[in-house]
Amino acid sequence: MPDGWSAALRLLPEGLRTAARGLPGYVQEEVEELRLRRSRPPTVLCGAGERPLRPDGVTVDELCEVLDRATGCSYHAVTEELRRGFLSAPGGVRVGVCGDGLDAQSVSSLCIRVPRQLPEALNGLPESFGAGGVLILSPPGGGKTTLLRELVRRESDRGRRVSLVDERGELAAVCHGEPQFDVGRCTDVLSLVPKAEAVTRLLRAMSPEILALDELSDPADLEAVRRAAGCGVTLYATVHAAGLDALRRMERFQALLNDGTFVHAVCIERGPPRRCRVETI
Repeated sequence: MPDGWSAALRLLPEGLRTAARGLPGYVQEEVEELRLRRSRPPTVLCGAGERPLRPDGVTVDELCEVLDRATGCSYHAVTEELRRGFLSAPGGVRVGVCGDGLDAQSVSSLCIRVPRQLPEALNGLPESFGAGGVLILSPPGGGKTTLLRELVRRESDRGRRVSLVDERGELAAVCHGEPQFDVGRCTDVLSLVPKAEAVTRLLRAMSPEILALDELSDPADLEAVRRAAGCGVTLYATVHAAGLDALRRMERFQALLNDGTFVHAVCIERGPPRRCRVETI
């Protein structure tokens, strides 16, 4: 299991890394993201919001160095990822990228997500969801990916065959064929493949009991999930939404909510403290 904080710090230039290591220990344990905005002071995001990391603004050179570290100095080899707005870095770290072009010099801000293995994320949830798919909901940064990973680990360690679609390399952080996060003893991981294609491949090759995916949104992904449910597979997935009522107002999700693909909704409420509320769809 990787230390997500250390993996994130390895992407930082020396000055920023020193500032981050100077944070109080309890803050380092709570950091969810590092936010680097050109010419503005860098910040860290914790449960209570963003707090400054240092007073000096982030330089273009510092942004470029982060990108070099995240890509192994092969920035131009990750153009396709950049078109989707993020980079997958070693250790399960995801780097969100904003700017007015694909050139490194045009990047205006970076969001470095700190990956963490948190078994306690399951606290307060049922010991078993029984039959039916599980949909995890929260706004961005609410902890959906972490909770999905822990649900996968729990069911997999109980002997259920889980196929995990890890399109961004965040859920399992596979390195040289070995997941860096504990995703359970009966989990098969397919990394860095678009979700719709991955679902088809896993259904054909791995005969899963549970199929898990992160961040459903694209219509092709939603249709692939519906096909999987029609094959008798239980779905675990996450969606950006403030809650079940908000999701019901999104037209593209109506079919999924009405056809029984998902039965349970876990709505994450940001704190502090962070809470989970389980509802029936």
